[in-house]
Amino acid sequence: MTISWQELGDLAWPDIHSRPMVMVPVGSTEQHGPHLPLDTDTVIATAVTIAVADAVSLRTNGQVLVAPAISYGSSGEHESFAGTASIGFEALRFLVVELVRSLSAWCGRVVLVNAHGGNVAAVSAAVRQLRAECHDVAWLPCVTEGGDLHAGRVETSLMLHLSPDTVRLERAVAGDIRPLADILPELKAHGVRAVSPSGVLGDPAGASVGEGQRSLELMVEDAFRRLTHGVADDHGMLAVDRRGTVRVPA
Repeated sequence: MTISWQELGDLAWPDIHSRPMVMVPVGSTEQHGPHLPLDTDTVIATAVTIAVADAVSLRTNGQVLVAPAISYGSSGEHESFAGTASIGFEALRFLVVELVRSLSAWCGRVVLVNAHGGNVAAVSAAVRQLRAECHDVAWLPCVTEGGDLHAGRVETSLMLHLSPDTVRLERAVAGDIRPLADILPELKAHGVRAVSPSGVLGDPAGASVGEGQRSLELMVEDAFRRLTHGVADDHGMLAVDRRGTVRVPA
């Protein structure tokens, strides 16, 4: 019988099979401009995780569990905006380490699905440590080709598809549209508000439900390919080359 994905929090302990895969969405609670909700990254991470878990469980006929999301991340660059709730690098790193150690007592592989760029350093550091301790753990990003940096057209489209009632489209404004390399020094030194008073890095104009659905499909395809064909690189991130074949870590 085919066993689909299940939410870990819905189960009682006898419902858990021997050494199932556990996938953990990793998001944030931070400003996403005047028009998107604070939980945007968590919503996206959870949607990608659920879709990938479903695909993996159908392919393997095994139990795949989706754990409750980590909804607080490393978001210090957004701290000057009301609503942002950041736990920072060290707390997030420690949380991931202790969570995976606990899960590993009864599960098989643990896969972290991250949708916030500010979490990368902490998640990578945690996964490197855990892999050195011989835990079966890796992480993957929620990514698409191109797109803007933060609260722009891509994320606005995704949220119009995933959670339309939370999008205040009438408030949407264009922010700083320069590439990350051009704004990174000032962003690191003074935070997002220094380069964009609205908190937007990009332009939400043209966002649509259809574009959001397609972006989600591309994120899920990329994540599924990484999970089924990828190899963990030096940062513990599952990586494949552009053709979908395994990219051997340097």
